[in-house]
Amino acid sequence: MSARIAVVTGGNKGIGFEISRQLARRGVNVVLTARDKSRGLHAVRVLQAERLNVVFHALDVTDTRSVAALARYMIQVHCRCDILVNNAGISLRGSGKSVLTTALHDFAVTFDTNFYGALRMCQALVPFMAQQRYGRVVNLASGMGQLGSMEDGWAAYRVSKTALNALTRMVAAAAHGRGVLVNSVCPGWVRTDMGGPAAARSVQKGAQTAVWLALLPDAGPTGGFFRDRRHIPW
Repeated sequence: MSARIAVVTGGNKGIGFEISRQLARRGVNVVLTARDKSRGLHAVRVLQAERLNVVFHALDVTDTRSVAALARYMIQVHCRCDILVNNAGISLRGSGKSVLTTALHDFAVTFDTNFYGALRMCQALVPFMAQQRYGRVVNLASGMGQLGSMEDGWAAYRVSKTALNALTRMVAAAAHGRGVLVNSVCPGWVRTDMGGPAAARSVQKGAQTAVWLALLPDAGPTGGFFRDRRHIPW
């Protein structure tokens, strides 16, 4: 069998870039996507210089036409898509506000990427995975979206990640028995542009569980939420 093929959204930097690197090092052919073409191409050149099999395709997960174009590319050029990592996500500047003071616009903008972006990608690619009877979907969620420990602050980001976890459960149920495993991952507090330099984890550590979920065996879990390869509560 030929190498698996993965799509990683928001792969030009941070956790997405490192997930792309770790997957490629494990023999996966990676389609690294990003909104910014120049940054995406630069990221691919860095990984190709490491002799990794990574190519670039432009993608804006907030644009339905862009998502459809990426799906057509996967079907027509690669004839399959084995792995989807929904990594693209945002947290607006100054978004650490209370739910009582966060503008509705901030909720809408955050949801458009963090929830609807992943939904668009799942609707575009999971049926294709189900037809081929194989697929792995990894949604980059966050412990900030856990209902059991929900607090105020960062309201739009928190709720978008809670919704993403609900999407994980629903897509896992929709694809049940069709060879597609769908899970959420909390990477922890990682030193990225979003996490900041004081974060406890390196991007290498933050990417590890997502990569593990992307490469699960057929008998692996589905519909779960994981940190450090262990189930965590919703």
